[in-house]
Parts: sequence; structure tokens; C-alpha cells
Amino acid sequence: MFDIIGELPVEKQIFYAVLVFSALVHLWEDYLAHRQRKIYRSITHVPQELIKIIDSETFEKSRLYQLDKSNFSFWSGLYSETEGTLILLLGGIPFLWDVAGTVTKHFGFGLEYEITQSLVFLTLATLFSALTGLPWSVYNTFVIEEKHGFNQQTIGFFIKDAVKKFAVTQCILLPVTSLLLYIIKIGGEYFFIYAWLFTLAVSLVLVTIYADYIAPLFDKFTPLPEGELKSDIESMAKSIDFPLTKVYVVEGSKRSSHSNAYFYGFFKNKRIVLFDTLLEDYSPLNKADETKTEQAHGEEAHSEPKVKPKNKKQGCNNPEILAVLGHELGHWKLGHTVKNIVISQMNSFLCFSLFAALIGRKELFVAFGFNDSQPTLIGLMIIFQFIFAPYNELLSFCLTILSRRFEFQADAFARNMGKASELSSALIKLNKDNLGFPVADWMYSMWHYSHPPLLERLRALGNVKQD
Repeated sequence: MFDIIGELPVEKQIFYAVLVFSALVHLWEDYLAHRQRKIYRSITHVPQELIKIIDSETFEKSRLYQLDKSNFSFWSGLYSETEGTLILLLGGIPFLWDVAGTVTKHFGFGLEYEITQSLVFLTLATLFSALTGLPWSVYNTFVIEEKHGFNQQTIGFFIKDAVKKFAVTQCILLPVTSLLLYIIKIGGEYFFIYAWLFTLAVSLVLVTIYADYIAPLFDKFTPLPEGELKSDIESMAKSIDFPLTKVYVVEGSKRSSHSNAYFYGFFKNKRIVLFDTLLEDYSPLNKADETKTEQAHGEEAHSEPKVKPKNKKQGCNNPEILAVLGHELGHWKLGHTVKNIVISQMNSFLCFSLFAALIGRKELFVAFGFNDSQPTLIGLMIIFQFIFAPYNELLSFCLTILSRRFEFQADAFARNMGKASELSSALIKLNKDNLGFPVADWMYSMWHYSHPPLLERLRALGNVKQD
């Protein structure tokens, strides 16, 4: 068999190697997901060590939710792999490039306008991706998320949001891509250095402006009102020299009942963003539940008394929110953010350096159907997406391991601030609110989890005894 492969032209060897590696990665991911689905199906009762952490009702809800998500991921992943393979086998990339050339020619641009053709190609490719992914996104949002009580979107909101996302993406992607291609074209022998510096500048600008100018296009941001919580957050930030300037609450409840918190900004201009679904006193979902409860009590006043259900509020109380922010600020204080940026940029520089060494290899283009031309954008796609695929998988796994290490360190930072008990309570609440399943297959967890499983984090915080 290897003799037959060795007799093939180099471009055929490259093409088939890309297909085989893609299929192997897909099979590996399916195998890991299968192991985790076995966990979801077999563990139907709360394990002994989790009895004090999660009730049986929440455990069953999270089990069914994660099982539905896993099944959906299997079919969507299978479709994605099939689509990608067919695009390569049927010459979809050179076909779309020719279509883009026809469009640019129609408007009077010849072959010398490669950057213009590249932008048309990119627009068509992202439009195709958006349209083929739309049914899967609709099903995920309005079937799975709706079924399990997370979706808060209407069809109208969803469509408007999808159109807005596509438009904003194009407004950023097309100018950035055109400038990158231009830099590569005129950069000479050291173009890869200039290209890397350009992408570094773009990434820093986007991180800086995202929460102020881009995110508000999709969600409403309001300053956290004056009060005890804001004062406590500012005091905690000051105690560790975190240069906090503003605290925002984002109206994430219009989109989903999932919760989150993050900080952003450079140098002396840091801001903290809290999802309203994270805040027990601000979550509109709690207010809606209270209204329903009051209505139910009004109806029951004229009927036989019933057992009052437990009022399960969403989100965390103020001490728990401070503990969560203590964890997040721990990432900053311990230099995790800077370390991630350095790793990302070292990787980016390495990839551009290798790209410079490979872009002149005609066989790479011939392998994917480009016999008569070597467009720069196509070269970027082939090398970064296909040729670097094995390296990208390895790097992703290493970064996942590093991320888990950082999470443990940030938890320890919050613990050293005297917030171990509150952080443990917050992690349990957030796990319940987001229906996270607290039991994981070790291989699946090792490969996929950027955050340690709940039980491991609680043990590290000292709130669960090691068996």
C-alpha cells in the first residue's frame, strides 16, 4: 500500500494526506464523544460523592441536556466532515475561485486584481458557510436550547442577530484581509514579519474596541448601579492593584439564560462585564419566576393548600459574585492573560514564518486544483487550514492542558483571598444554572475540557473530601 502511495505524484500525496488526517481527527472526536455519551446514558443516579452538591432533579436535567447536545454534535459534526470532504473531492475551492473571478471580470476587473477577486471569494465562502450552518443553528437554538429552558430568543430576534453578525463580520474581515494580502504582496523577503506585526496590531485593536463598540451592537450594556456590590468590587480590585475603571452589566438574558463574566482592556483602562443572568438580584428570569409564583399563589388562595415548591433562583448572591471575580482577577494578577497573548503571538509568528517557506511550492496549489495560478489567499487557506492541521491539533491539546492549570491557579488565588467557600458555592450554582453534568469520561475530559471538572475544582478548594 505504501509503495502505491509513494508512486503517486507529490500533489496527490498531499491531497490524500489532508483527507485522511481530517477523517482520522473526526473519528477520534467521535470516539471520545461516544465514551462521554456512555457516561450520560449509564449514570442515571447521583453518585455518592455528589449527593451534597447536586439534587437528583438537576442531575437528571443536566444528564438529558448534555446527552441531547452530544447527539446533536455527532450529526452536525458528521455533516461538517462530509461537506468538507465533498468540497475537496469535487473541486469546490477552485470552482468558487473561478466564480469570484467571473464576478470581478463582470465589473471590469481583470486577473491582475487578485486582491479584489480574493475579497469576492471570501464573501461567497462566508455566505455559503453561513447558509449551510443556519439550519443547524436554528435547530440548536429553537429545539435543544428551547427544550431545556435556555433559549430566550424569538425567531425575529434570531434572524436579525444572524444578519447583523454576518454584516459586522464582513465589515471587519474584508478590510483586514485586503490589507494583509497587500502587505504580503509588497513585503519582499521579510513579508512574514510585517504580516505578523499587522495581525498583532489588529488583534490588539479588536480586543480593545470589542466591548465598547462591537458587543453593544448585539447586547445592551449598562453601568452597574451604585451600591454594595459595586463598592465591594471596586475595593477588591483596589486591594490587588487592578486598574478598574468601569463595571458593566450586559443584558444576556434576551439571548440565553446561560451566564458569564469577564474583564477586558489594556494598561490602566480595565473594565469588568457581568451578565445579568449571573446576578441573582438583577436577573430578569428571577423576576419572571417571582411573577409566576405570585400569580400561582393568587390562584391557590381559593383552592386547597399545596406543598410550596422550592424557589430556585438563578445566579449568585453578592459574596459569590465577588468570589467569581476574585477568580477572574486571579488570571490577571498571575499573568495568565499576558502569557496567553505571548503564546498566541509566538505561534502566529511561527506560522507566518513557515508560510513564507511554503508559499512558493507550486505542488501545494496543484494538490487542491490550482494548476495555473497561485493566489495568496488560497495559499493562506491551504497552508494554515490543511497543511498545519496536525500541528494545530497538537497545539490545541497543549493549550487545553495549560488552560486547566491556569484555572486551578486562579481558584487558588481566590481561595487565598479568603473566598474558598463562596467560590465553591458559586461553582455549584453556576453548574446547576447551566446544567453542567458533573461526571466526565477521563479521556474526553482530558482532550476537551479547558476548565477542570466541577468535582476536581471543589476538591482543590478544600470543600470536598478526597475518597
